[in-house]
Amino acid sequence: MSTPVTTTADSVRTCPRCAARLDADPRFTVWCPRCEWNLAPEPEAEPTEKSGAARTRAVRREQAAADRAEQLYRELAAGRGTATGRRDWLAAAAVAAVVHLATAALFGWALWLLVTGNTPLRCLGAAALAVVVLLRPRLGRVPRDEHLLDRRRAPALYGLADRIAAQLGTGPVGVIRIDGSFNASIGVVGLRRRTVLTLGLPLWEALDEQQRIALLGHEFAHRVNADHRRGLWLSSAIGALAHWHDLARPREHPGQPGGLRLLFQFAELISGAVLHGLAWLFWRALLLLDRLTARAGQQAEYHADTLAARTASTEAARGMLETLLLGGAVGTLVTRLRADHQNRPRAGRRGMAARAGAAHAEATRDLAPASDALWERLRDHLAAVPPLERERLRRRSALDRCAVDATHPPTHLRLALLERSTPVPAAITATPAEFTAITAELAPHRERVARVLLAG
Repeated sequence: MSTPVTTTADSVRTCPRCAARLDADPRFTVWCPRCEWNLAPEPEAEPTEKSGAARTRAVRREQAAADRAEQLYRELAAGRGTATGRRDWLAAAAVAAVVHLATAALFGWALWLLVTGNTPLRCLGAAALAVVVLLRPRLGRVPRDEHLLDRRRAPALYGLADRIAAQLGTGPVGVIRIDGSFNASIGVVGLRRRTVLTLGLPLWEALDEQQRIALLGHEFAHRVNADHRRGLWLSSAIGALAHWHDLARPREHPGQPGGLRLLFQFAELISGAVLHGLAWLFWRALLLLDRLTARAGQQAEYHADTLAARTASTEAARGMLETLLLGGAVGTLVTRLRADHQNRPRAGRRGMAARAGAAHAEATRDLAPASDALWERLRDHLAAVPPLERERLRRRSALDRCAVDATHPPTHLRLALLERSTPVPAAITATPAEFTAITAELAPHRERVARVLLAG
């Protein structure tokens, strides 16, 4: 592995590889757009518990997944059909059916033991029934916490979200939550299948007004683009397999004293071999479901980007995706501001009792001005990111094949496919007065999230 490169604009004026002149900003990584020298400075190797063979298998899986993602992009860019995705969905649904049938069979066997068995068999039936309860489909429920944004207190944001949902042909949002992530997500929970939209405030603050509409359009698009991964049938099967895998993993037990030690060791050897086999089987089933649903899931993300462009304009959707590449810059800024806040000198206090009694009041007083400034610093910082650094991040995304997470296509491919499409204007816009009202509605959450981020 080569030594990590640490350079500044003052120390490097020309590229050491191709001798091209470097127009660098001292606040960001120095790199060469011509030959891509120092495009992605290598981080220090982190210790890992995986063996060499395990790491090799993981790298091969990641390489295969990246190759499949690029193949899907080429097919969609060429306008070819999606028969493979439909076949994969049918195969995934069949695997999920086997999982659900196994859970139903276990439930029936547990009831039969409880009704017809003797006392030991009834205990076994009760244990089996407890496993069934663990494997049951999780419908979820609407959370009731400080992240929740009440509809009555946020009519402007809910009104904008409902307009976008209606434009895309889906129902109104049930609940909006605000948290501190650089992300956004949507899901359906409860028996009433209410829509829960979660907005990460750092991402929301990093976007301009029309890009925020694109973000909402992308999330609501998942309600209409046949993303089967988010359906109860597949998600509950994946959850059941994960529980099966966790239950089957052998646990270490303390040694037994005396002459029973050999007997226990023999029993543990046999049971460990069986459990290892079962855990391997469940893990392979999880990998199979992930493989079968990855293509359809990534295709749904591309479609959601298209619907976001139709909702807010192609330019706004592209800007929203480009902002996702700045997550590292946001994390660096928050870390620096947190360290600056924690290292600020504070007035002395007398005695340990006074220190303990004034801790909460001091934290509130110290964080108040910092939390007010955090979002302004965030916007200013991202606005100051030069085009050269944005281009570096985009090329690095292509080099690393990085995505928002494992369920998304690489961000550079999403941008590339969007840029190949015919630009479209916005179908939904909002007035400055509407966004002013939304900002006022989010004010308590902006302060709360800022305090959490700065406190670490």
